[in-house]
Amino acid sequence: MCTTPFPRPRRAALAVAVVAALAALTIPTTAASASPAPGARDTAIARAVVNVTDNAEVFGFGPSQDLLPTDVVLDADGASHVRFDRTYQGLPVVGGDLVVHQDARGGFNGSSRAAAHDPSVKSTVPAVPAQAGAAHALAASPGVQGAVSTPELVVWAADGTPRLAWRTTVRGSGDHGQPAGRVVVTDAVTDEPIEAYDADPQATGTGNSEYTGRISIDTTPITSGYTLTDPVRGHVTKDANNVAYGSLTASSGTRFTSTTNVWGDGRKFSTDRSTAAVDAHANTAWTYDYYKNVHGRNGIRNDGAAATVFVHVGTRWDNAVWSNTCFCMMTGDGNGTTDPEQVDLDTMGHEMTHGVTAATANLRYSGESGGLNEATSDIFGTMVEWYADNSIDTPDYLFSDQSTPPWLRRFDKPSLDGRSADCWSSTVGGLDVHRSSGVGNHWFYLASEGSGSKTVNGVAYNSPTCNGSTVTGVGNQKVARIWYRALTVYMTSTTTYKDARTASLNAARDLYGTGSTEYNAVAAAWSAVSVG
Repeated sequence: MCTTPFPRPRRAALAVAVVAALAALTIPTTAASASPAPGARDTAIARAVVNVTDNAEVFGFGPSQDLLPTDVVLDADGASHVRFDRTYQGLPVVGGDLVVHQDARGGFNGSSRAAAHDPSVKSTVPAVPAQAGAAHALAASPGVQGAVSTPELVVWAADGTPRLAWRTTVRGSGDHGQPAGRVVVTDAVTDEPIEAYDADPQATGTGNSEYTGRISIDTTPITSGYTLTDPVRGHVTKDANNVAYGSLTASSGTRFTSTTNVWGDGRKFSTDRSTAAVDAHANTAWTYDYYKNVHGRNGIRNDGAAATVFVHVGTRWDNAVWSNTCFCMMTGDGNGTTDPEQVDLDTMGHEMTHGVTAATANLRYSGESGGLNEATSDIFGTMVEWYADNSIDTPDYLFSDQSTPPWLRRFDKPSLDGRSADCWSSTVGGLDVHRSSGVGNHWFYLASEGSGSKTVNGVAYNSPTCNGSTVTGVGNQKVARIWYRALTVYMTSTTTYKDARTASLNAARDLYGTGSTEYNAVAAAWSAVSVG
């Protein structure tokens, strides 16, 4: 990601193609102000288009490119931040996204840009047929049952060098009916492999699930009783009937109903299929409420759209996943012997945060950006747990401790799992994204709680620093607020850890001021994990 602070506006006489029908687009607005003026979103987009064309050299914007607005953040002081995807001759540009920062009058106030600058390629006619990319993708997806490959021609410029490429997505199901798939990118001119990564971000929950006791859940009356449809937040919780992931759409499954409005029996491996649904339904509500009440976000995409939540997906599937394609939360039953349903609070918050990330910075699920994607889900999944403050599932910095005791990942010293990284190095981007996320998780803990030994809510932590420094934390609520603004305003699809430091410092500056205690804590924590 490239961040350009406050350059001087410059008018460029360019004949460029820009999406004109702004009023017809439904663009979610992340508003720092509770009540933005009518039309403020469209005005911000229109001004941003002008600012891009007037500062074409900054953005690498020129002929044959289109701007596709995807998100708008409106600050309380009237400033705005407009996020665009780009196309080149109608093809999506991978790594071409950008954010235009504007002052209260719509003046150009800086930019954030993914790796691509000028996305132009010599030709958009592939020398390699789509079938070749599909064959590579299928070969790279062993064990995917019922695999279907979908090739898409793109301009791939995630490393800053644009290439015509086939981005082929393979989707199907695994041995237990779980979602399975890969995205394989190959050069459409030379047929050389570029990259491959998982089609759907997911967290591995493999432990014993604890339920949150007797709780209140929002249901909807029907003629014969009640159904697990949340009338406040809109989500519906369904029984997938152990159908494989690849066969599910939002209209699939069976709605849970009850004549008494009493659901489940609170037991692990329950024969009452609504027991898992209670946790899934309630924890989806907690996640929605956290984003709404803490960050002012109206649902996963910030457009009010409600998700479909499935329990009992696949057969003995010991996992959970968020699907952007379905706009669904899907959870499995565990392995049937030691691991129960994967519906604990931080796992649910983690998976739905993947949807929030996809709707904002859209961090690529590969390399350092993939680690940041996973860290973001760990961070906000954990913050949902702190927000809920349940007496049974006590808030902590141990991810998935309820479904994978004693924990799946931990924040104070991620390397205690034997695989995750505590500190940044040049090789971090080559790790599995669930391991490279350790750098971001460690940063979040240090900025929140500080270094050294500490006991929080009865859990003992001892967080080292990579540079031998002593860090004083400022509390996880402040750090989460900073991270959310960094994600939604400054990060792009190719953000690296170094870029994330810049993005979070910009966010801390916006919220608390340069040189503030919070700003300095963010900087010190990044240095403490070797990100300078």
